[in-house]
Amino acid sequence: MKSTKLASRYAKALFEFAKEKEQIENVRHDLDLVKDVLLENYELKAIVESPVIFPDKKINIFKGIFAEKIGETTFGFLSLIILKKREPSLVTICDEYEILYNLYHNIKIAHVTTAQPLSTKLADSLKQLLEKETQSTIILHEIVDESIIGGFVVRIDDFLFNGSIQARINKLRSEFSHNIYRAAF
Repeated sequence: MKSTKLASRYAKALFEFAKEKEQIENVRHDLDLVKDVLLENYELKAIVESPVIFPDKKINIFKGIFAEKIGETTFGFLSLIILKKREPSLVTICDEYEILYNLYHNIKIAHVTTAQPLSTKLADSLKQLLEKETQSTIILHEIVDESIIGGFVVRIDDFLFNGSIQARINKLRSEFSHNIYRAAF
């Protein structure tokens, strides 16, 4: 929890600075790149998070990898994170920045779980329906889980709609277990 709070504060500061400099989109693109590189390269992540390696060496490593690929604002922020020894929270900071970006642009993530992959037509229809209901832009994240048997489950923020066959079976099972009608023979 402490690292999430810390990451949230750094992300908010970066977001406000990027908004002031009108670079919200550029910084988001840069942070996505940094996060992807760190998650794909375990060795690099281990080096960056190592307390034994000096900050100036880490900054030089970042400069060598990202010099031509990210903007000055993002590189300055990464340098600050390294100098403040907050690099273990870097991926979480990137995630928190994305949350702020989505809030700013009224984007919501819808996690849709189905037993089989959705067809493109059905996914588009569902996306349009959810956008109309939430009055926001929806990004669908599809999850295939055969255990729900059929139907679908949609989760957006704190809202959960469970229209799966497995949920209906569980509801019926619960209702039948509390049967008030007993055969008296």
